[in-house]
Amino acid sequence: MPKRSTPSPRATPGRRRDPFEPAIERAARRKSEPFPFVLDELAELDVRTRPMFGCLAVYVRERIVFVLRDKGPGDADSGVWVVFEPEHFASLHAVLPDLEPIALFGDKVRGWKKLSAQAADFEQSVLTACALVVGDDPRIGKVPGTKGPKRPRSPKAKPKAEAMPKAAPKRKAR
Repeated sequence: MPKRSTPSPRATPGRRRDPFEPAIERAARRKSEPFPFVLDELAELDVRTRPMFGCLAVYVRERIVFVLRDKGPGDADSGVWVVFEPEHFASLHAVLPDLEPIALFGDKVRGWKKLSAQAADFEQSVLTACALVVGDDPRIGKVPGTKGPKRPRSPKAKPKAEAMPKAAPKRKAR
């Protein structure tokens, strides 16, 4: 293996390491929060964020209320995804008429719509949605894991031991 002609700067004897270097490296790796004004509007609430789908999920207390997605101008689904119970869609759409389907989900998922970042009044629509959350509007948000009443699962039929014929014992060959 050939030797390096110049040592690595980290391996240079006498080089003092910047105490802030690890924090700077972490900050450079971390992506910036999409649409930070959303979190500013919700600052008075008990807000938590978590990465989800390569985006940032916003929780207020136990409910997920928004998913923030900013993948650039070419992405059809960039914007603020609003989470709600499907039965609230009509009344929510009356207040937020710019709600539109999320292309990634197709028709499979109900209860998630987006306020598109490409819309002319995007920020105003998002501020209206934030005001609904701050006002504790029950139409926005969903407790994760609640998909409605579960149907009882039918137990798989297992054959009973008595019903199966017993195999004759094998005899040793002599």
